[in-house]
Amino acid sequence: MALMQGNQGQTGKQVGPNLTAGFGEFSDQLVTELLPRYSQMLMRNQIYTFGASNAALVAANAIATGVAAASQPIVGLWNPPNSGVYVLILKAFLNITTIAGTAVSPGGFMWLISLISQDTITNGSTPFSCKTHLQAGSQVKAFAQSTSLAGLTGGLTVVAPLGINTIQAAGPATAAPQPMTQGVEDVDGSWGVPPGGVLSLMNQLSTTTISVNCGLKWAELPLS
Repeated sequence: MALMQGNQGQTGKQVGPNLTAGFGEFSDQLVTELLPRYSQMLMRNQIYTFGASNAALVAANAIATGVAAASQPIVGLWNPPNSGVYVLILKAFLNITTIAGTAVSPGGFMWLISLISQDTITNGSTPFSCKTHLQAGSQVKAFAQSTSLAGLTGGLTVVAPLGINTIQAAGPATAAPQPMTQGVEDVDGSWGVPPGGVLSLMNQLSTTTISVNCGLKWAELPLS
């Protein structure tokens, strides 16, 4: 078995003797998660979240209505060009909570991005820190349901479907809660938002008879 030595504790802050690490039969490193996956980023106050609860979709949430400055992400964010951070999306949340009687289908739910750097967006809310539970510390602006991307230039481009299965049929005769699959997409850092970038979740077809819970959780990593 091959051996690797390393210091215990943080780099530059040795709190114990050198450790001898073991490798597997094929020189694979043996790893055990002693702490939850995102705990280090959480304790550095780098994880933030934002969302909306049981909010009805509106026409401006729909791709069919338009993807310019007047559009309103169901949930999304803008990373200003001078933020000094790169955003890694960790999780996306979407639950259809109620479909009204004879509801219009929302179509699919899609991710959209801006293909050019945005520096004139004027709207957006302050996200919540997952460490402190305060609306402070984040370098980006968040959007959920009712806030437009005012100042956006060049529009948005559809790039991928949301990885959450949602009901697409019209509603029953009376309003009712609808069962669906687990409403979490584990993006796990596979989507990034660079400085000047926009990420927006929108539905395909205009409807006002569907209500949803929605949210994003992301990490903000310093560029230097």
